[in-house]
Amino acid sequence: MRRREFLILVGGAAGLWPLTAQSDPVRRIGVLSGLAEDDPQMKSRLAGFRQGLERRGWSEGRNVRIDYRFAASGPDRYQPLAKELIALQPEVILAHSTPVATALQRESRKIPIVFVNVSDPIGSGLIVSFARPGGNLTGVLFYEESIVGKWLAMLKEIAPQLRRAALVANPKTTAYDYFLRLAKAAAPSLAIELVPGPVETAANIERTIVDFAHTPNGGLALPPDNTTIIHRDLIITLAARYRLPTVYSGSFFVEAGGLMSYGVDPVENFRLAGSYVDRILRGDKPADLPVQAPTKYETAVNVKTAKGLGLTVPPGLLVAADRVVE
Repeated sequence: MRRREFLILVGGAAGLWPLTAQSDPVRRIGVLSGLAEDDPQMKSRLAGFRQGLERRGWSEGRNVRIDYRFAASGPDRYQPLAKELIALQPEVILAHSTPVATALQRESRKIPIVFVNVSDPIGSGLIVSFARPGGNLTGVLFYEESIVGKWLAMLKEIAPQLRRAALVANPKTTAYDYFLRLAKAAAPSLAIELVPGPVETAANIERTIVDFAHTPNGGLALPPDNTTIIHRDLIITLAARYRLPTVYSGSFFVEAGGLMSYGVDPVENFRLAGSYVDRILRGDKPADLPVQAPTKYETAVNVKTAKGLGLTVPPGLLVAADRVVE
């Protein structure tokens, strides 16, 4: 081949290479969360989600586009944002929490949805069974039924005189009835009177905790809930002021000054959700992907907070703790 013809051939091929690379489709993912975009918890969880994608070859800005929507202003934003996200026609959507997944399900029975931070997907009507979800939703289970009994047992262990426990959460932002039913079933065996504590706003939270604190020997249990996460500093302050032993579902409460927690690693759950988004992008159907169980639980205790409440952390609880805040 003549040199001039060779250079023309090579030059023409080089000109085609970028066009070939650019022809690879950029896949589209949607994310809807009930937390604020700038909340540290949301940032770390989304970082985990992106890590889960990156481990499987997906990189935001390169071969995937992620459209985010945040509804921290309140649950009344879930449905409008779900409608807005569905209108973008993403190939798969990550749904953060039960009411968010429910809002998305109302808008589409076709677009695949991967949920995370959902504790009762069958009771909430999101899936038919854990093994074969059966519709357009699957995801990562947040908590199994035994978790509420564990929270109440921890309260009794650190405060043996405890007689009453309030379950504080927003029914509009978590599966409150599910946790309440489990708490009522577990409380009698621990000689605990279970007191419902549904809340919606900061004012509700303060009024509920102050009213509950008027009767002695009480404590608080906080299931996973976007509302109490948003107002976590207020809750921690009130629990300390009224000397209420409190158990939380996430260690970030303990790091912020809360007494103790037992729960899953939410960042790891978001990584797992990323693996399911990957499988759907590669052709798997949500109906055929079993709901995943959490793979990592952790116990955290704040010794300084316990001292402030006049409590001594039992040796067994300290030994069981994965994280101890001094």
